[in-house]
Amino acid sequence: MPRELVDCHTHTRYSDGTPTVGENVARAAELGLTTIACTDHFVLPPDIDPRCEVSVPAGDVDAYFADVAAARAAHPDVDVVLGWECDYYDGCETYIERYRGDATFLLGSVHMIDRRWIDDGDDLSYWDERGTTYVWERYFDTWCAACACPVGFSSMAHPDLVRKFGRIPDDATLLTRLFDAAACAARDAGVHVEVSSAALLTVTHSFYPTSALLVRFCQAGVPITVGSDAHRAERIGDHVAELYDYAWTAGYRSVDVPTSDGSWRKVEL
Repeated sequence: MPRELVDCHTHTRYSDGTPTVGENVARAAELGLTTIACTDHFVLPPDIDPRCEVSVPAGDVDAYFADVAAARAAHPDVDVVLGWECDYYDGCETYIERYRGDATFLLGSVHMIDRRWIDDGDDLSYWDERGTTYVWERYFDTWCAACACPVGFSSMAHPDLVRKFGRIPDDATLLTRLFDAAACAARDAGVHVEVSSAALLTVTHSFYPTSALLVRFCQAGVPITVGSDAHRAERIGDHVAELYDYAWTAGYRSVDVPTSDGSWRKVEL
């Protein structure tokens, strides 16, 4: 019997994607997905994203909610989960409380250190200024802090995003320390961690997180969600079946799936 497929990380033109909410959900229905989480990039302060190039403008939040509701009505066979991908930074709680609305699924993520973007391929100045080891250490420190954010993130996205450009420290002891810290932080905070196919689009041509880190999450008893991080409708559900196999190899036997009513359910692997 085919395994049930879900996608718990997707984007639309409201933030930095290209499709509409309706196009993403229609694609999920076409593929037979049972759940799709709408997780556009959450509203950011003007000093971080002044032109709303990557985040939903505050004035568009109600329209985003309305489009999610319309997509649910149009595709009753798909559980359409209202969510956000929330960048973690000092003071993010105030914005999240103000604009989250009825979202039942919050993906925590780290794309910035000291309010400097570290995943923008057009601007790697922070990496050049600080060096690879520093960026990795500060990234994991920030990611671990995000796990314990008082808003209570549902799952933590791409825990080793810093692999994106292939700039990886050659100190195995450092990587072991950082990976162990991440596993402990997620376990202690009681958050899920996302397994994602997004890294296939980077120079690593792999999944997030790397296998050594995913094994540590499993050994620590950290539950997982899965997602494509799709920014185009044709990438909805991308490689989810392979993500299941990847998680199985790391020791997982199920993935957790958020629902539109705020509860959780399991998909057995």
